Amino acid sequence: MELTSYSNDLARKALELGAIRLSPEKPFCWASGYYMPIYNDNRSFLGDWQARRMIAMAFREILGKLDFDPQNIAGTSTAGIPHATTLGDLLQKPVSYIRSSSKDHGLQHQIEGLGTASGYEGKKVVLIEDLISTGMSSIKAVKAIQEADGIVPYCLAIFSYGTDQGKQAFAELEPKCKPVTILDYDFVISIAKETGYIRPDQEEMLLQWSASPFTWGENHGWKKEER
Repeated sequence: MELTSYSNDLARKALELGAIRLSPEKPFCWASGYYMPIYNDNRSFLGDWQARRMIAMAFREILGKLDFDPQNIAGTSTAGIPHATTLGDLLQKPVSYIRSSSKDHGLQHQIEGLGTASGYEGKKVVLIEDLISTGMSSIKAVKAIQEADGIVPYCLAIFSYGTDQGKQAFAELEPKCKPVTILDYDFVISIAKETGYIRPDQEEMLLQWSASPFTWGENHGWKKEER
């Protein structure tokens, strides 16, 4: 992650709003069937305009540190769209968004917001994502931008679980696109401990998850549900 001057406050806000929830003793069952001690729902930020602005300001700070001035702000559909829009307004830049797949009707666009242009026409693009987990949806969006003649060296996200799968997915991507986040798992755990959101014994359980996410549940008595 790229620590920003907003990361500390945003981590606290995420825990306060329930955008990030930690529950090692009563874990959440993810769509995959695995039991995990964390659940991320960045849609909780949408109801708080100060949080939305904080996210956009943090993204702007990251772009400054990267010395990257994008010509287009692209958001993933649907979670990245509001944050791409807020950042686009802040930077006074055009905004586009990337569907998970092309529409099966009309103009059959996968990328919206480009007007009559056939693609990005060689412009510099930054991809805005809300969450990086395994990285698959982000990679798909990056490739769509590249195929539309966009130059996208960075994918910015609010939060990352920091999984090996996500890191590997981006490492294998050509042309390269570097993921950079405002928050990551270890940082949020440190803030949760600092604020008293979790106890020291819960911190240990949460750090065990970070080391091996997909075996953590069964190791603690929560067998994967087959779906």
